[in-house]
Amino acid sequence: MLFLITIISNAQTLSGKVIDAQTQLPLETVSVYFDNTTIGTTTDENGIFSIDYTDAVQSTLVISYLGFEKVFIVDYRSQQNITILLKEAINELDEVVIDADDGMPRALKLKWFRKEFLGKSKYGKSCKILNEKDLKFRYNKRNRTLIAWSNKSIIVKNKSLQYEISFDIIDFEIVIGSFNARSVTYTGTSFYKDLNASGKKRILKNRKDVYDGSIQHFMRALYNKQLEEQGYIFGKDGFKVDPYDFFTIDNINKYGYRIVALKEKLDIYYKNDTESVIQTSVTEFKVDKSGNYTPIPDVLFGGEMGSQRVGDSLPLDYGLKG
Repeated sequence: MLFLITIISNAQTLSGKVIDAQTQLPLETVSVYFDNTTIGTTTDENGIFSIDYTDAVQSTLVISYLGFEKVFIVDYRSQQNITILLKEAINELDEVVIDADDGMPRALKLKWFRKEFLGKSKYGKSCKILNEKDLKFRYNKRNRTLIAWSNKSIIVKNKSLQYEISFDIIDFEIVIGSFNARSVTYTGTSFYKDLNASGKKRILKNRKDVYDGSIQHFMRALYNKQLEEQGYIFGKDGFKVDPYDFFTIDNINKYGYRIVALKEKLDIYYKNDTESVIQTSVTEFKVDKSGNYTPIPDVLFGGEMGSQRVGDSLPLDYGLKG
């Protein structure tokens, strides 16, 4: 998930053209989308695209095309018509011999990847990766580390939430323990296609179930200073505490986000049901109203929130209007 710092404005349309940097020819069917949302489009035969946006989601614009380096644009609000040059991608990992015997069969690598990428919840288990053949792996026996990558977007169908997710892996690493993963780190960009066109109540209920108590829900509550109102209780050394004795939350700045500081590690309970932990390795982090926050690797969650994966995720524009 990439974070955007930008000025909030009214509904606008961004138009542009995508061309091959070497040949100067237009590129057709290039994906153009706001990261981790349902808002996206593709270029036409002339390389032209047009995409609408509002201030509901502040998210990086991603331009993605197979065989070319991705382009990320954060200052699109200051532009109306842009030309984007795509350069051919060179993947150094592909130069590594990936078919050699590294001590772990591909079937086991896939099993680890599915579990730690999709998640172990009922929603994660309802997911299916539609193009597993495009996944590539490398296992290091000495430090028991499994990395994964793909030159193509990984397509995930979430049956229970009725989203089709196109996920472009930037980094993916599992450090494997005796029986479970000791640590999991992954980053990437994603686009959500909503498959629930008829608005089935069962699917909407599932989405609400996933949202409540999620990191996204928590970050929105933090941004709006409604932690307790949204059902969160905090503890320290076995005692209930006032979260605002530990969180310092600045006013919303002109860019539409808050700067937040956490003094020390806190236990989080959601409606006295699920237990999580939050701590940071930085003095402060940023959060916007959609629940997007940065730097992601330095805001650490354990427990229930720490176990959430792609199968438990919702787009950043979920539940937001205008």
